Amino acid sequence: MNKKEVLELKKRMKKDSCTFTRMCGCYVDGERNRVTYLNKTFLNLEDEELFKYLEIAKKTLSGTLGDHLLELEFPLEQEEAGGRQQFLLGLRESKLKNEDLLERFYDLVIENYEAAGNYLILIFHDAYDVPVKTKDNLKLDESEEIYEYLLCAICPVALTKPGLGYLEDSNEIGPRVRDWVVNAPDAGFLFPAFTGRSTDIHSTLFYTRNPKLPPDALMEGLLGCQKKLTATEQKQVFRSVLEDSLGEECSYETIKEIHDKIQDKIQDKMALEEETEEEEPEPIELSKESIKSILKDSGVSEEKLQITDQVFEERVGESNHLYAENVVDKRKFEVKTYDVVLHVKPEKAVKIKSQIIDGQKYLVIPMDENENVNVNGIQTTV
Repeated sequence: MNKKEVLELKKRMKKDSCTFTRMCGCYVDGERNRVTYLNKTFLNLEDEELFKYLEIAKKTLSGTLGDHLLELEFPLEQEEAGGRQQFLLGLRESKLKNEDLLERFYDLVIENYEAAGNYLILIFHDAYDVPVKTKDNLKLDESEEIYEYLLCAICPVALTKPGLGYLEDSNEIGPRVRDWVVNAPDAGFLFPAFTGRSTDIHSTLFYTRNPKLPPDALMEGLLGCQKKLTATEQKQVFRSVLEDSLGEECSYETIKEIHDKIQDKIQDKMALEEETEEEEPEPIELSKESIKSILKDSGVSEEKLQITDQVFEERVGESNHLYAENVVDKRKFEVKTYDVVLHVKPEKAVKIKSQIIDGQKYLVIPMDENENVNVNGIQTTV
């Protein structure tokens, strides 16, 4: 799925355009016990309640693709009888009216979701009459297909903070009553995916609020899909692969050289995109072999390349890969010491050199003849 397809679904989550048929849910306490259930015809809700649930639904389709939103593919075994994809298809076809399937779904969430406290499982059913669009994105009246889908949101439920308030019954100021509040979703998914503005039963769009620590068990245990690294995780993993495999060869010059080579790949792709005017370009994949090739061209020894093999498989997996756009920042090159943080444009990073002067290590930053230095907002000369 791309940004336009996600936005198309989100735009419909308003009172006047929403077509959710049913919403069901289960409230779970910190001991994994079911406390209560929801089962409502969505459009019969009072406005205040309806708007709050729509906010939750929209949030489950929010964030950055590849980081908060991950498209997961079902393995072939999950598309066979008894597989997770087949189970979700049955749940969708029931339009959330089969209590046995709903009970099983809640069990799967509870088994695979690690929560420190109470939470609410919500699941919405919708049938979207997808309009035909012309090449210039103008909508036509004819329907292209009916996109029937489920949207699940898992929301933490927490006590409000203690505080003072006006107690109307006793006409005095005192400690206010604390109650339980449903917060924004921590995780969720859309099934099937809406790929190419059409039903894609082979994929699902997974949502995580925290891309640093996504709930992997939901991807694998609930949905039956292979875990996928978020963009944030990919950056962290790439750093650890370099640090752990290069060891004493992890020098400033080596890392800068690796960074420059990945940036060159990104710049070449951007230039190609401008020529072809491609709206949704494919990201640059960095497999184990391509990363080893970059390291070799950056002067890394054969011994360290062999270690990279092992470390990559441990951190990323044999069948996975990283994306160039995720592992380096194409907008800046960052250098940190114990008391200095330096941000420069990637194309300027090549000018920064490490150098030993009179036995002391330095980072040398060359300046143009007429270049000034800004000190606390004041333009100065050097």
